[in-house]
Amino acid sequence: MKFMLMMHAPRGTGDWQVMSWAPQDLKAHIRFMKDLNVGTPAVTDGPFPEAKEFLAGYWIVEVDRPEDAYRIAAKASSAPGKGGVPLNMAIEVRQVMSAPPVEA
Repeated sequence: MKFMLMMHAPRGTGDWQVMSWAPQDLKAHIRFMKDLNVGTPAVTDGPFPEAKEFLAGYWIVEVDRPEDAYRIAAKASSAPGKGGVPLNMAIEVRQVMSAPPVEA
């Protein structure tokens, strides 16, 4: 099963104001997101320049059960932000189309 995890920035600001974060806060956030242990991500350049370097947006995860996607989203939501305070970001989880089941 494939699910899309869409990270939503706070309404009105457009982002988490990462440009104002101290370098150690930004490094801690990136380290946290890399250490989520969701497997080795396949990072590719898409139609948008340097898409792999965005801190927010969406992920596509392939999991066995919907609960696994919710667990990943919950963990990602608690990523540290400015001053190490958890962001508690809203993450929408939606199932996306996978290949049709193989008939035996």
